Formats: sequence, structure tokens, C-alpha cells
Amino acid sequence: MTNKASHTLILNNIARFIDLTQLEKQKYLSLLTEVKVKKKDFLMQAGEITTYEYFIAKGCLKVYTLDQNGVPHISMFAIEDYWTGDISSFMTKTPSNYYIKATEHSELLGISRANYDILFQEIPKFERFYRMLYQRSLISYIKRSNHGISLTAEERYIKFKEKYPKIVNRVTQKDLAAYIGITPEFMSKIISKVNRS
Repeated sequence: MTNKASHTLILNNIARFIDLTQLEKQKYLSLLTEVKVKKKDFLMQAGEITTYEYFIAKGCLKVYTLDQNGVPHISMFAIEDYWTGDISSFMTKTPSNYYIKATEHSELLGISRANYDILFQEIPKFERFYRMLYQRSLISYIKRSNHGISLTAEERYIKFKEKYPKIVNRVTQKDLAAYIGITPEFMSKIISKVNRS
């Protein structure tokens, strides 16, 4: 993806929430760092302090934790036009519990903590943008938590397909099972059943 295409994508994402002047757009883009992550490589690992927030210009990544038995529990997939990172680690400067791994070759735009602070000082309207971004993220997290408690695995899979049609065919069945919270074998049965109906 060209610089121009990735810059257009992120500016369009921001334009959903705030209006920027041409000078503000240029300033914002100047604060970003381009990052490339090869398939199966880590963007971040548990124990590290998150120093960047990322916007995905191209590719797919998974965000997950490992339980005491080393079993992964995926909390989200991030594709083009999504943001990812660990906001808690980023804000508190404490080690993260999360791994972020590329499931496809990925290209991202990152903003460092230092540049994030500069951004708020120089273009205060970005506080509104990030507040809205974090609110949407929190709402999504709450809904996902409620679905985990109140829906069956089959219902969770159907909701995932409905909400993320662009993701469902880009992730492995094993990763999908780790997101839904079931074994890959049970995931296979659910997919077969849903596809038959």
C-alpha cells in the first residue's frame, strides 16, 4: 500500500468524528510512524510496555492473552481501517498482558505516546476523536462480554459473522475457536451446522 493510500484511509477514519484543516492533517500525518509486520510476526508481546497505538492500513492481526496452560484467548481481530494496541499499557506505562500477532502481512501507522501528547497540545480536537474511539471500543468490549455470558457458542459465531463479515473468511478456524471460546473441533461442528441451515 502506498503512503498516499494509507494516509487517505486514516484521514477518512478520523473524518467520521472530527473535521481537520489541511494544515492539521499534515501535522497529524507527520506524527505517525509506518510499521510493517510480516505474517506470524509479533507487533507486541506480553510483558512489554505499549509505546504506540496502531491503525491498520493493510493486513490482519489478532490480539490475545495466554492462560496458565498456554492456551490462547483471542479478544479481537484487527483488519484495515481498525485501530489496535493495549490502551491500558499505553496510558499507564505498565507492562501489557497481550500479544498482538500478524495473521497476514500487515502495514500499520503508529502514533507514539510522546507524539500523542504533542497531538493533544497542538490539535485539541483530537481529544474528542480519541474519546469517541475509546467509547466505541468500550461499548464493543461490554457487548462481547455480555455475549460470552448470555449466548451459546453457535449464537456467538453467528453474531461474529454478522458483525464482521470482512473478517470471518480471513482468519483460521483455530483462531476463530479461540475467539469464540471453544475447541477447534467444536468450532468445526458449529460452522458445518450453520452453513447447512
